[in-house]
Amino acid sequence: MELFKKDTEFDIIGLGEVMLRLSPPNKEKISQSETFEKNAGGSELNVASGAAMLGARSAIITKLPKNKMGHFIRNKIRYGNVSDDYLIYDYSPQRRLGIYYYESGAYPRKSSVIYDRAHSSICSLTLDEIPEDIYTKAKVFHISSISLALDENLRQVCLEIIKRFKEGGAIISFDVNYRAALWSEEEARETIEKIFPYIDFLFVSEETSRRMLQRTGTLEEIMQGYARDYGCRLVATTRREAVSPTHHNFNSKILFEGKFYEEAPYNNIEVIDRIGSGDAYLAGVLYGLIKRGDIQSALEIGNALSAVKNTVLGDMSASSIDEIESVIKSHKATGHQDEMVR
Repeated sequence: MELFKKDTEFDIIGLGEVMLRLSPPNKEKISQSETFEKNAGGSELNVASGAAMLGARSAIITKLPKNKMGHFIRNKIRYGNVSDDYLIYDYSPQRRLGIYYYESGAYPRKSSVIYDRAHSSICSLTLDEIPEDIYTKAKVFHISSISLALDENLRQVCLEIIKRFKEGGAIISFDVNYRAALWSEEEARETIEKIFPYIDFLFVSEETSRRMLQRTGTLEEIMQGYARDYGCRLVATTRREAVSPTHHNFNSKILFEGKFYEEAPYNNIEVIDRIGSGDAYLAGVLYGLIKRGDIQSALEIGNALSAVKNTVLGDMSASSIDEIESVIKSHKATGHQDEMVR
């Protein structure tokens, strides 16, 4: 399957904000906790890192404050096996790192997120800060609508970057990833529908399709609508059922060239940290498409990586392809399975 440019320096280049994540330990509430655990988080970094941990060559375009917190994020990017060649540093007096607070729930208390990211350094990103030769260096350029929601200047910059990567021959991967805390459904829908004609690989949950994008019909009809109306070559839809904050079911479906692909769901996933599990799905699918060239295999890697990410603390996936292949094998197996790998 010849989907991608050959002999590019990177398999995937993403663009997006990387934030500081602060989380109370041991499922404590934010309002009662005296301490926070510090980590890095950001949708596009999670995708780039998850694919890189599997074996893809990834890079991230982002802008960080030139201070110790920016250095902490840079080190986390490197730890995620992602190239920091395209990190841009903000030296201005207004420089700041976006923050989000994550409170892990336990039934009946839901998990919750508080954002503190207004006017962060990424919002001042300009086109002239990005090297001109980057636009031909990737098989896939990945971005989510979160970057479009943060700031009007950044929205226009992102749109131009999408166009330039498209002209450079990259596949454009887009995760709708709607966040109600960042913008209204009306503003998001108007903006995202303008982006759709540039998108090759579209990732969108069934819930977002029905609510924010106001699509109707069966799931299959909704997916076919994106391909028909906007020319999306691949449409991937995820479906998560939260039985409780600590037990989820997960499955997905992919439409490619008129054919649907799916498999049996992962049921009763034991959730340690669900943040980034959707990004892990994207990472697995993109890795599978680039390295295996097979849609069914890509879907299975995505589902498995997402399921496993739920069991790992932090935003970023930390699985090798060997681990994921073992999970896929177990998922397909029938009869007795060993309780421990040893």
